[in-house]
Amino acid sequence: MPRYRLSQSDAVEWLRSLPDASVDLVITDPAYESLEKHRAIGTTTRLKHSKASSNQWFRIFPNARFPELFEQVWRVLKRDSHFYLFCDPETMFIAKPLAEAAGFRFWKPIIWDKMHIGMGYHYRSRYELILFFEKGRRRLSDLGVADVLPVPRVYRGYPAEKPTGVSEVLIRQSSAPGDVVVDPFLGSGSVGVAAVRLGRDFRGTDICDEALTVTEARLRAEGAVSEETGETREVLLARSG
Repeated sequence: MPRYRLSQSDAVEWLRSLPDASVDLVITDPAYESLEKHRAIGTTTRLKHSKASSNQWFRIFPNARFPELFEQVWRVLKRDSHFYLFCDPETMFIAKPLAEAAGFRFWKPIIWDKMHIGMGYHYRSRYELILFFEKGRRRLSDLGVADVLPVPRVYRGYPAEKPTGVSEVLIRQSSAPGDVVVDPFLGSGSVGVAAVRLGRDFRGTDICDEALTVTEARLRAEGAVSEETGETREVLLARSG
């Protein structure tokens, strides 16, 4: 039965608490700095209020902190493992060289095709990038998977919520059942849900109360067991009843 452990902490500080080479796969989606620019000119106003943000959205992870983030991701990952980073085209040019400086090999950007046009002004976007990095050498599970992943985006969900279908592809490609999948910016918990559905253990953190509440409820609904309590959703419901 998949297990999970959640924490409320700054992403980098939380990663520092994990042992060296203790993680099989990292998939994450920071609130990158360029989002504030898009929000300021009105291209992201569709995103609703979130308790995680003093700016009525969620707290931005500044580009200046990428070096320490990538250093810690490199440290906690086992040798011969993968790291996936969701970002926009602007952030890619900043994040790629910094991750390479931390030791990662950059393979390519994977395109998440949202299948519906988004908001904006110039060539309105219907895609997002997922930067594919490698530590050591690890063969993908299925070499026939394309670099464009057509998965409909989530409507009226958590702010910037990613569909579990995207993470499921990445998890199948870069891990095995029983492995540990980590997301240091867990948000709505979509990476965690995908992980436990596929028989992987999940660990993650976020600074937002709402994110932790939403994620834990989703993980328990999938039958995952908390490492802290050892309880499933069914046990907790029986106790509350």
